[in-house]
Amino acid sequence: MSKLYKKIFLTVGTTKFDLLCEYILTEPVLTALKSIGCEEITFQIGKSIVDPGIYERHGVKINMYRFKDSISEDIKNADLVISHAGAGTCLEVLEANKPLLVVVNEDLMDNHQLELAEQLQIDSHLYYCTCDTLISTLGVVDFSLLNPFPKADPTLLINYLDSVFTVK
Repeated sequence: MSKLYKKIFLTVGTTKFDLLCEYILTEPVLTALKSIGCEEITFQIGKSIVDPGIYERHGVKINMYRFKDSISEDIKNADLVISHAGAGTCLEVLEANKPLLVVVNEDLMDNHQLELAEQLQIDSHLYYCTCDTLISTLGVVDFSLLNPFPKADPTLLINYLDSVFTVK
């Protein structure tokens, strides 16, 4: 049997992503999440119109809040993270070495987030989908096939700066 993802952390960042916030709470999506083991969702909803609070829907415990100073603990405690495609959030989750499914907000103008999600999926660091394909994506992806995100190497920048500014 594949890994179970009992604790899922969802985040939309500081933005408003009403479609995802409302869609996650529907029976078909919660059923799809339960099929991969979900028992508990911690959901950072940002400026979206849904109401924060603690709920139980279709057998899943859901804790929804707007903002915290840091989502690091939520990421650390999660078995799986589902996120908007914000660069900062993606990098924080990947650096924490957590499996990541990015849901692209198709309502954004000039959607640079899609470009980021596509490249990170090509590099096998995450999977991405849209709200329309979320349920089918959850049914087919294998998070164990993802490659860990490479650790930052500050010596690369230092060596580059040394090569540029060293008097010869």
